[in-house]
Amino acid sequence: MSLKNQQNLQKENSFYETERLILRPVSLDDGAFILDLYNRPKFIQFIGDRNLKTGADAENYIKNRFFPQMEKLGFGNYLMVTKEGNQKIGAVGIFEREGLDVVDIGFSLLDEFEGKGYAYEAAFKIKSIGMDDFGLKKISAITTKDNFSSQKLIEKLGLKFQRIVTIPGDTEELMYYESE
Repeated sequence: MSLKNQQNLQKENSFYETERLILRPVSLDDGAFILDLYNRPKFIQFIGDRNLKTGADAENYIKNRFFPQMEKLGFGNYLMVTKEGNQKIGAVGIFEREGLDVVDIGFSLLDEFEGKGYAYEAAFKIKSIGMDDFGLKKISAITTKDNFSSQKLIEKLGLKFQRIVTIPGDTEELMYYESE
């Protein structure tokens, strides 16, 4: 195994900590949680319907969407788990997205944990890891025009609104932000 592959493998298995959270790569064991999170009304409204109807759908999504990027780039989607109580509360990650030249940061949280600063805490950590550990020069973010809490968080992360974009296969106009 080459050194680069060994380093990526080490990073793939990386757990990160913030003051209140453990961030760890999403695993197949998280299928039920992803099914719940991705079917919440706010997720569907602001991020989109991923058509996950069963635990098996969620596991296949993890296997086919999350694992390949983690394998290829060494980073991807991380589960947010509270240190106190060990509760799965959301997900955060940096994603290679078709139609975007710059990898984008994304986050989603169970409704009952919104407004407590968890998404910012996790996104700030993941942005730092992307730039410091993986040498990313820029990070972008996209959000719907009516997702004001995401817009606020994205701006708090230091990303600036650039333009309106659409993603291949989708007609919705999204706000595109980028780090400087």
